[in-house]
Amino acid sequence: MFESVKLPAEVLVVYDTPNDTTVPFLERYAATEHRMRPVHNKYGPGPANAIRFGVDQAAADVVVVTMADGSDDPMQIDQLARLVERGVMVACASRYMPGGQQVGGPWLKGRISRLAGRSLNLIGRVGTHDATNSFKAYSRDFVKRVGIDSDAGFEMGIEMVAKARRLDLPVAEIPTLWLDRTYGVSNFKMSEWIPRYLHWYFYALGIIKPNSKGRPTVGKGT
Repeated sequence: MFESVKLPAEVLVVYDTPNDTTVPFLERYAATEHRMRPVHNKYGPGPANAIRFGVDQAAADVVVVTMADGSDDPMQIDQLARLVERGVMVACASRYMPGGQQVGGPWLKGRISRLAGRSLNLIGRVGTHDATNSFKAYSRDFVKRVGIDSDAGFEMGIEMVAKARRLDLPVAEIPTLWLDRTYGVSNFKMSEWIPRYLHWYFYALGIIKPNSKGRPTVGKGT
């Protein structure tokens, strides 16, 4: 990753537990690569808490969320960050726009994700064909302004797109090639997390209304 990122950056690697088997490796690597900082997630286990904790620990004006399993293209981090620097609130790496591609991964998950992304772009005009992809760059001020309500899975990506759409703020995308991980097991729990994605899907379309604070009125996970 580090040879691909040319912009000044700090890379936060978030882990859930001190006995995570990757921690010794991260600490050794950080001793020689001073742009990397391993951080212990204090918000509780799970991807949503890890992402929230990482965003809260970040000091830069632009925050890029990317997975550590090698599926995202690190050479696009600078491109995404520069879009935010130019005034975009959310910059998306899109598998489903012209020029993008997804290689591998569960067939059903991919079809549902593609249908959700393309239909939301067509009907909701959200600014991206791939709202569900986690590989995105955000304006840190925007994230602090709207807050992160996601509390379980990887739905922060579609949540931020939905909130930007409801506030009529700019979202942009670039095509990306997503490669399925070649090792380990994905933590994506489709049956458990799809209702949460649908929540933000309907919020982006205006079917779910915000309350007086600008937040969705329905309960979490519905």
